[in-house]
Order: sequence, then C-alpha cells, then structure tokens
Amino acid sequence: MGPLELTDWIGLDVRLAIAEALLAAALPSAGRFTPPELLREHVAAGKLGRETGEGFYPWVEGKKVP
Repeated sequence: MGPLELTDWIGLDVRLAIAEALLAAALPSAGRFTPPELLREHVAAGKLGRETGEGFYPWVEGKKVP
C-alpha cells in the first residue's frame, strides 16, 4: 500500500488534520509539514477516501476499484 492509498484508507480529513497539527507545532521554517493544496481541495469537495467512496482512488464497499 502506497501513501495515497493509505491516506484514502484512513481518511483525507484525518490526514489533513494531522498535517495541520504538525505544521502548527513545528518551527516556522518547517514547511515540509504544509499540507498539499490538492489534499485541501479533496477534503473541501467531500472526497474523503474509502468512507465516502472517492479520494485519490475510487472505492466500492470499502475496496479500492482497480
């Protein structure tokens, strides 16, 4: 399982919250924790991953569609 599939599995909203918490706790120069804009766009559009059936991949009944 790669990082995007894992993000879909746990939820894009959860991944975004983790990244924002790390960014807030890090030094200002620690920009590596800045969440990607694509992640923010997907969450704003309701594409939260496995739980909603769409994230970085399509999902049907909790399984990634090839």
